Amino acid sequence: MLNVDSARYRDLERLDYLTTSPCVPIESYRDVFGNWCSRLTAPPGAFTLATHGIFLDSGKQDPVFPAAFQHVVEDLPSDTFVFLLGSRYCDTDLLSEEAWRLFGNSKTGWARVQAICDYVHQHVVFGYEHALPTRTAAQTLAEGRGVCRDFTHLAISFCRCVNIPARYCTGYLSDIGEPEPHPPGDFAAWMEVFLANRWWVFDPRNNQRRIGRFLVGRGRDAADVPLTQTFGENTLRKFEVWTKISD
Repeated sequence: MLNVDSARYRDLERLDYLTTSPCVPIESYRDVFGNWCSRLTAPPGAFTLATHGIFLDSGKQDPVFPAAFQHVVEDLPSDTFVFLLGSRYCDTDLLSEEAWRLFGNSKTGWARVQAICDYVHQHVVFGYEHALPTRTAAQTLAEGRGVCRDFTHLAISFCRCVNIPARYCTGYLSDIGEPEPHPPGDFAAWMEVFLANRWWVFDPRNNQRRIGRFLVGRGRDAADVPLTQTFGENTLRKFEVWTKISD
């Protein structure tokens, strides 16, 4: 999953084709969540995957709607129910009691989601050295450390525990509008929550509205949207992610 989501197709200036070196056949398909996936067989030896697209962007920050209300469960659309359930990294069964203790008395809707993001942002220390592929939301809460996917898993879990559908998002997040020096580029994780009859972006890692957010995939958690899923022995030699304003 390395191509920008179809929601941004209307903004395309140059399509972000997936290319490989050496060149191999690529088969594409949509998964059960509607994400665009590419399947290929890599030959032995050095192998490079790359995409390079140009997209128009409004330059506006993520939208804000403080009046967005929380649906009671019986009024939720049926297709949001899967995002109320526990999943591989979002162990809601272990976090439900704590979620209600922390947020059960908070104002519902947008304010409750923001309270969850504020808590996660303040409770968890970010650091690439804390990356661990097996860390669950409950472990993130206990350890108080992690990377953006851990922040997101914990916030998603809390939202689900208090009956707010929440789904995991991964993609590109630019540094446009952010003070320099900018950190090295990387993929980012954030979440979308269902309030007032639509999905809204929240980012517990950065906990602020940002410019230039490009979705790649959505799912229940990181297990559903691996940017690369390999079968067989491999070693990552180099990894580069970047966004910039085009001249």
